[in-house]
This record gives sequence, C-alpha cells and structure tokens, in this order.
Amino acid sequence: MSRILRLNMADQSYRWQEVPPAYAGLGGRAFTSRLLRDEVDPTCHPLSEANKLVVAPGLLTGTPAANTGRISVGGKSPLTGGIKESNSGGLVSQKLARLGIKAIVVEGKPEEADGFYLVKISTDGVEFFPASEYEGIGNYRTMAQLWKRFGRGVGVMSIGPAGEKRLTAASINFTDPHGRPGRAAGRGGLGALMGSKKLKAIVVDDKGTAPSVPLADPEKFKAAARKWAKFIIEHPVTGQALPTFGTAVLINIVNEAGALPTKNFRSGRFEYAEDISGEHMVELIKARGGRTKEGCHPGCLIQCSQTYHDAKGKYLTSGFEYETIWALGANTLIKNLDEIAMIDRLCDDFGLDTIEMGCTLGVLMEGGAIPWGDGPAAIKMVKKVAKNDPWGLIIGNGSVFTGRALGVDRVPAVKGQGLPAYDPRAEKGMGLTYATSPMGGDHTAGYTVATNLVKCGGDGDPLKVLDNPDALQCIVDMINARYGLSLTTGDVGTLGRQVLHDEISFNQDAGFTKAHDRLPAFFKENLKPHNVTWDFTDAEIDQVLEDL
Repeated sequence: MSRILRLNMADQSYRWQEVPPAYAGLGGRAFTSRLLRDEVDPTCHPLSEANKLVVAPGLLTGTPAANTGRISVGGKSPLTGGIKESNSGGLVSQKLARLGIKAIVVEGKPEEADGFYLVKISTDGVEFFPASEYEGIGNYRTMAQLWKRFGRGVGVMSIGPAGEKRLTAASINFTDPHGRPGRAAGRGGLGALMGSKKLKAIVVDDKGTAPSVPLADPEKFKAAARKWAKFIIEHPVTGQALPTFGTAVLINIVNEAGALPTKNFRSGRFEYAEDISGEHMVELIKARGGRTKEGCHPGCLIQCSQTYHDAKGKYLTSGFEYETIWALGANTLIKNLDEIAMIDRLCDDFGLDTIEMGCTLGVLMEGGAIPWGDGPAAIKMVKKVAKNDPWGLIIGNGSVFTGRALGVDRVPAVKGQGLPAYDPRAEKGMGLTYATSPMGGDHTAGYTVATNLVKCGGDGDPLKVLDNPDALQCIVDMINARYGLSLTTGDVGTLGRQVLHDEISFNQDAGFTKAHDRLPAFFKENLKPHNVTWDFTDAEIDQVLEDL
C-alpha cells in the first residue's frame, strides 16, 4: 500500500498519510500539480512557508518495465512565479516506489537562523540529521560523503551552493548509478525552494525491499512490458541514434534544419556545430577512455547518457546532454567541448540549471560583460556562483534577472524561464509549447520535434501533432496490469487535459494572463539560413489552450 510522506521542516517532524481516493490514479507530474493546486496558495511567495516541494515517482516506477525510473519534482517556481514540475533520472524514484512511497511533500520552514538538515528514509523509518558538515559544499562532495556515510548505492537528492543561497536558477540534483550528480531536476529554480526549507539532502535507502512493486496481473504486465521494450529497442531513434551518440546526436540534425539557436537566437545554424556534436563527443570519449553509453537510472534501455573525460583522461562530467551542449555552446558561440563540459560540471556541482545558465551567459555576452565565445571567461563567471560575489548572485538568478541587471532587452525567455535548444521560428511546434506551457519556456511540456506537424487553417486548430498510438497503448496496458484497471488511451488523454487544467488554473490565480503566453518580440525577426519567422497570431496561440 503506497502512502504519502509529509516532512515538516519547521519542527523536523514527519507523518504518513494514506493516499486520498482522488490521488490514487495519479503519479509524477499529475500528482505534483494536483497537490499544488489543492494545497498551495497560488499568490504565495515561492520561498515562503506556504509553498510546498512535492517529489513523486511515476505510475510505473518500481516495476520491471524499461525506462520507468524517472521522478517528478514540483512546487511554485521561484523562477517563474507559476506552477512547476521538473523531471529527472537517478536512483531516488525507484527506491521510493519500492518503499511504498507515493510522494514526499516537504512543507513548513525552519527559522532563518537554523542550519540545514538531512533526511534519511529507509525500511527503518524516517530520520532527521543536522547537515552543517555539508553546508556550502557542492553536490559532488555531498553525494560522495553521503555514500560513504550511508552506504554505496543509496539514492540522494541534494542541492548545491546555489540552492542554499536560494538563487532562482538553482536545480535539485540526483545521484546517477555511479553516485554522481549528473541527473538534475533543473528547470524552474526548485533547488531554491528546497533551500528555503533548509533541506540540504534526502537519502533514500531501499535495502530489504522486494525488487519490484506488486503487480495486479503479472502475466499481462510481462506481455505489455516486452512489447514496450521491443518498441524502444527497434525504434531508430531510441534503439540506434541515442545509444550511439547520446541526445547530442541532435546538434548536427537540428543545425542542418536551421533550428539550432546561435548567438542568443540570432541564427539557426552554428558554424562550428561539428565541433560540439554528438559524433565528435563520442570520438573524444572513446579516445580518452570514457563511456559512450549508460543509463540515467537502472533499467534504462536507451542508454543515452555517458561519462566524459578531459584531455588527460580524467573524469570531467556525465549526462552530457544536447540541451546543455547547445546552451553552453552554440548559444554562446563557445566551440570547445572541454570548456562546455567544465561549465556543465560546475552547474552539476553548484546545483544550477544548464539551460538557464546557457541563456544567462548569452545575455551576459549580449550585455558585453564577457566576450562572445570566450569559454574561460564563462567558466570564471560561473565559478562566482559558489562564492560571495555579486556577479554570482546575479547570474544565479537566471537570464531574465541578468537581463534586467545589465539593461539587456534581448532575453530568450517565456514566463521568466530561459528557452531551450530549438528556435521557434524553425520548429514552430516547439514555439507553441514555449508560449502556452504553464511551466514557462519548456521543451518537455510538449515535445514536437521529430513528429509530423501540420499547420491547419480554417478549423480553429493551429497545429496538429500526429503521434504513435502503439507506444501509448503499451503504456496504458502496463498501467492497467500494474493496478488492475481498465483504462483506455482516451482516458489517459483526459487525464492529461486535467493535469493542464490544474496547472493553468493555478497560474491564473497566481496572476498569469493570456499576455504571458507569448514569445519575446524579437522572434518576429527573420531567421537565417531558411528565412523563417514566428508567424502564429495571438488568436491562434490562445486557441491552443481554449481547445483543451
């Protein structure tokens, strides 16, 4: 029987709660958004006692099904001021599921003078510990010390100096299978929310639990899971491209399509894309003795993560993703992959969202604070986040804050969140996602790249996405066999719309209007090399949400 664990940071107490019937069929983002809608005042300050941090595994987490070990973290975003869910891999999600934990809700707030705390969750119960020995240190040292203290293989979610300082670009990092902080719930500044609760880390130890959560119909589940695994392995993207070159395989592809944002979204093509491509990354990894493929969590069949070494063959970073390489590379004109990898490592260590930091560095270069393409200068600047340096406080609060500090008006952000690695003028489906997502500029809220997009006219639907119904049916079949349900794909679609209604209504009560569902004005500029522009009208954008 799954339960909700509530951690009260005001007095370092906890209580267990049975899952209310209305939450029984929810997991991941659906759960975090529903709880926030029900329990958090949308008008509250994101760093106040009234806000809550919600951590929830997915509906299939803890089962033998492939690629079901992701976790959702939600709260009112310190970065956007709206509702937020950020998703990550790592070890924590599956361990929580095996412990029978539907979600963790972190609430309350200690006195400002109090130090940070550490929470350990295991079959023995829940324990609070002072975390003074971990204050001020990065995620790499924190996780290494916690593995030494509590045993190798425990799941850890922690914040670095950025989260402790409550900087609004702060991430929450999770141990990968090697105990490194290469997996992050990066978007939305939720690390700052965790820091406001004076929670340095949560350790999850599932020793003594069964290897899988209970299944209502094991045979049906096994059949559906086999079909799901076959779909992943045989698909040319998930079975070939991603395991071979990682998500950075997209660098050359998106660059060729003229959609790779370059020099703060001035062009759709980067002259030195090959130097930062997945193909070149793999060449370097092989030559230096790294790992070209590994999973972000146990049971991942895609294996699109990797271990990246420096020129001396020493470990530098892991989970070196497309979005990160683009943000810190093409967007800033930095073309040296080792320099990009160093910034990625610093972001993982300090607890910073790499997409937001890439957009922020672009704004810094826009404002003349550092030169375009200057990797060493960018590295030096990011290092200031871990120090008591005014520049660190500025850039640690993200691209919009930095733009205001420097008087820069070309800031690629929606609802206060920096945009990801697809120029909306060339990838128009992504543009609609950026504009209409309750999460702010976010690609995961509606990923339309590599799908068949059709812009429609006359029927009130500005965009249709033709997806793969077989993959969705596999997931529905596994959910049914896991819980003994009889859901249809239509039911799942209805649930998705309900999630969006929860999120949109939260934002509306927080003060968001249709005017926030817009891209920055500079996207009306012509984008080279294919001479495209953002040509959706305000009415067409509004129609997307009205049709829900």
